[in-house]
Amino acid sequence: MHDAITLEKAGIPTVAIITSEFIDSAKIMAKSCGISEYGFAIVEHPISSASNTELEEKARESITQAERLLVR
Repeated sequence: MHDAITLEKAGIPTVAIITSEFIDSAKIMAKSCGISEYGFAIVEHPISSASNTELEEKARESITQAERLLVR
């Protein structure tokens, strides 16, 4: 998250991918770093117990979200 925000502030478009468990923490970090409007791709938590098929689906979802955020 911090790396993505640092790059974004340097003018390099980024998207951090987080799980739903960390939405509040990510918002707080973005705000404390001065980019309260920073958008992230969010996948459902947890991922550690997900099957390969579920992980592939979550990855596809995050790509779709990331594309939308980068093109805005």
